[in-house]
Amino acid sequence: MSNTIKTTNPYNSESLHTYTLLSNEELNNKVSKSKKAYDDWKQESISYRIECLNKVADRLSINQEKYALLMTQEMGKPITESKAEIEKCILLCDFYIKNAEQLLSDELIETEAHESFISYDPLGTILGIMPWNYPFWQVMRFAVPTLTAGNTILLKHASNVTGCALLIEDLLKSSGYPEGCFQTLVTNHDSIEKLIEDNRIKAISLTGSEKAGQKIAEIAGKHLKKTVLELGGNNACIILDDANLDKYIDIIVKARMQNTGQSCIAAKRFIVTKGIYDEFIERFTSKVKALKSGNPLEKDTEIGVLARQDLADILKEQVDKSVGKGALIHYGNQIDNTYYQPTIITNVSSGMPVFDEETFGPVAAIVKVKNKDEAYDVANNSKFGLGTMVFTEDIEDATNRILNIEDGAFFINEMVKSDPRLPFGGIKASGYGRELSREGILEFTNKKTVYINK
Repeated sequence: MSNTIKTTNPYNSESLHTYTLLSNEELNNKVSKSKKAYDDWKQESISYRIECLNKVADRLSINQEKYALLMTQEMGKPITESKAEIEKCILLCDFYIKNAEQLLSDELIETEAHESFISYDPLGTILGIMPWNYPFWQVMRFAVPTLTAGNTILLKHASNVTGCALLIEDLLKSSGYPEGCFQTLVTNHDSIEKLIEDNRIKAISLTGSEKAGQKIAEIAGKHLKKTVLELGGNNACIILDDANLDKYIDIIVKARMQNTGQSCIAAKRFIVTKGIYDEFIERFTSKVKALKSGNPLEKDTEIGVLARQDLADILKEQVDKSVGKGALIHYGNQIDNTYYQPTIITNVSSGMPVFDEETFGPVAAIVKVKNKDEAYDVANNSKFGLGTMVFTEDIEDATNRILNIEDGAFFINEMVKSDPRLPFGGIKASGYGRELSREGILEFTNKKTVYINK
């Protein structure tokens, strides 16, 4: 087994960097360092933690071009989207700068005691296992609230974005976080099980696949450790007869094609009622055809490449198997190494990979249904439960169906997206726990009851 990680530009196959894996001794030292840092960091005032966070926001702004460039080089997303990702990280920092002190304040509870309250105490060292599709955002949305609550972090990032992982560590160090507060582990997945078993690791946050989530949950459960799992999605995008396509067609296209379709919360199954089906197909296809593919470093590129060759191969297999079961290629489905042409596939139904599974790339699966009741039923026909979006002018009817949506999010006339002000996460095979907002900063805290009598 190789003791190095090599990063490669997926657009042109150029080698970027070679990193040496940490030895077992080096890994152990980093865990010890994190534990030692926690003993001091948990005592720091929230005002000092917010001061560090202010510096993070400043450095993100100053280094936006540098960070965006490496993201695009390592995983192939269009450079404009890489820059937007950094801007979103700044908004995340701003939210917790303004709200962390209030969110972490003791909650007074009136009882027979002289004083009783809930104290939100940090847990200790938290292991974060993060994916490559949003190299900065996925890490920061976990790290910012977790650190601000008083925990320390060990990060195992996806190997193909190791450079980004190390940049994030440098960003936090240079922003005043004490030595050992946040450390990147340049290691492989074989070491993860031992890390989870280590008593010095108190909890785990994973953003990844359903399979990875099952494995992590199994190991953590054996050791009774808290986990937050943000896993895959197969989001439904419901288009009803009264949908305002003039107003929302661009959002609907973006919901599938943003980040070249490599997003857990992307619209993957388009469930369209028959009254608007023909118009939707025509307008959706026209917009998809107009998307500019090309060099991700060019600012007018809208569709880049998939992050690795195996990802393109897996997506092609899912599409081909669906065609073998009766689906029809309406547009696209051309593949050139890591480039996957934006694709529209129709005549889709349950039992096909593009309906049942998560498709991680620019493939839109279209399902035709008779009416709105069938549309909602089909949307819920999924083992995943991350998010559903519906486009309709009947807001009252859509709102009345909130309880019928078995997902972590329900967006009406908007694409499902994460927002620092709102909790984010799924149910069923999409995982459990929440990131962002109040729920996110309290996930890795001990909600301690304090009862005082005189």
